[in-house]
Amino acid sequence: MTGALDGILVVDFTRVIAGPHCTQTLADLGADVIKIEHPNGDDTRGYRPPVVEGESTFFMAYNRSKRGIVLDLARPEGLGVARDLVARADVVVENFSADVMAKFGLDYPNAAKLNPKLIYVAGSAYGRDGDYRSRAGYDPVVQAESGFLSINGVPEREPVRAGIPMIDITTGLGLAQACLAALIHRERTGEGQYVEVGLYDTALQMCFHFGMQHLITGDVPQRVGNASPSAAPVGVFPASDGPFQIAIGGDRVWRKLCLDVLKRPDLVDHPEFGTNSQRVVNRAALHRMLNEIFSKRPRDEWVADMRAMKVPAGPLRTIAEACASPEVRGRELVVQAPHATAGSVPTLRNPMRFEKTPVRPPVGAPLLGQHTDEVLRDVLGYDAARIGSLRQAGAVG
Repeated sequence: MTGALDGILVVDFTRVIAGPHCTQTLADLGADVIKIEHPNGDDTRGYRPPVVEGESTFFMAYNRSKRGIVLDLARPEGLGVARDLVARADVVVENFSADVMAKFGLDYPNAAKLNPKLIYVAGSAYGRDGDYRSRAGYDPVVQAESGFLSINGVPEREPVRAGIPMIDITTGLGLAQACLAALIHRERTGEGQYVEVGLYDTALQMCFHFGMQHLITGDVPQRVGNASPSAAPVGVFPASDGPFQIAIGGDRVWRKLCLDVLKRPDLVDHPEFGTNSQRVVNRAALHRMLNEIFSKRPRDEWVADMRAMKVPAGPLRTIAEACASPEVRGRELVVQAPHATAGSVPTLRNPMRFEKTPVRPPVGAPLLGQHTDEVLRDVLGYDAARIGSLRQAGAVG
């Protein structure tokens, strides 16, 4: 069986996280992704330690299953190769600063002249139009500017940035989603088009119901730590030997917790805790009471009892514990991927599952320029003499 995007050629000019995450998703879905790098390589090749056989694990995380080539776009010969690739591509993805692609004549108007059916996907920081089009964008800064950071952390301390670069990650997913929609449109109409997703736009969208709350009521949402502003009890609670998370989303589940797990029928209609609204208002008292109850038994016993009664709960794990968990083993979420220098490397599997167009078995991220000759020969049809001439000119590597 082949992937859903089998036969789709993606020319990838992206770097760092958001763009590479987009193109990695397309590669997982079966597209042939050719990652073009400057002779110095993607910035994330230098994000180290840790390394595997001299390769950055950070780079590996966002660039699996791609073919990698090196082009120096500052040299006319290298730019000519890029133009040849664009002319043959189904999709071009780039996330340079504004005007960089235009400087090389590879912006959408010029690319569309080479390839009218091209899907041109642009990742930007603050959009490619407007007053802020030239401002550089970085995940931690955009988390702060958008309000996203303000709702993370506990109320008595400063806001806490999400440890995973969530805005970069979700922007990458948005770019991939937009690309897939544009491919469907082209399938129906034969038309290529330009699509764009911005970091700031994504960050604001990621505020979701907090943003809607403000727009409707004028309220400014506040931090509640691991709790929820609209449901209780939700949070991390200490058992006798370690913490666990519970998420009680309504009165029905609250009753099950009280009757079947805690064996405390007196709490079901308690004047302060009987309804979700009462529990939200009296969250601090509720958490103090539950902390006292939960501290009397081991974590795994509480979690097992809650799961048996379909009360949402789970242990608070480290990354190491999660990767070794029965859930990961049962779903084979960590798999081995072949790698040019390491032999094979463990990698996190794409979570999507398809009956008829399975996700591609992962291949480790390419070495810098690993597939240059292969792509020039097999995709562009260059002969050995031409490839040698390009290499001698310093245009490829």
